[in-house]
Amino acid sequence: MMRTCLAVATTCLALVACADEPEPPATAASNPHVEIVTSMGAMTVELWPDKAPRTVENFLMLVDDGFYEGTVFHRVIPNFMIQGGGYNADLTYREPPRTVVNESIGGAANARWTIAMARHADPDSADSQFFVNVNDNVHLNAEAGEPGYTVFGTLVAGFEVAEDIELTDTGPVADKISVPLTPVVIQQVVRIGAVDSVDSADSE
Repeated sequence: MMRTCLAVATTCLALVACADEPEPPATAASNPHVEIVTSMGAMTVELWPDKAPRTVENFLMLVDDGFYEGTVFHRVIPNFMIQGGGYNADLTYREPPRTVVNESIGGAANARWTIAMARHADPDSADSQFFVNVNDNVHLNAEAGEPGYTVFGTLVAGFEVAEDIELTDTGPVADKISVPLTPVVIQQVVRIGAVDSVDSADSE
């Protein structure tokens, strides 16, 4: 399958050239780590409480409560992001317990392999849904005091799983577009010890 390079703006897709793959960000052993186990494999995420403390707290509460088990990656757009954590396999909505304040201003950038919170137009409407940036999505960053999308960690392992999810076949399902035609189920999300980051070069 050939990889299509797409830059996703708010309402349209524009063709762009593929940039060189950056190295994964350096990790800190003291930061919390979680493993996202999916039906396509596992990804390990290092969380950044120093950059987004309330977001990390909310995410870990959801993890510890088992909220994500049985949810799916319901929105997948190549060269943009893979989004999940809010719908069951039949695409019924899973009601989140709370929202969390936006922490994007002065926070980390939406660089490739970072994990961020999805939200509505209200900057403080993020709840349980998250996405992994599979490109450097600068248009999602805070700018001139205007909130963006809160980044709260980064992948440190399982890059090939993220890419496999990114490139899975998608289409319209029910009232949604870009839905994986074979559900990508989140089987569990659990806290784990710190792991060494692996080089994602040559992972395509």
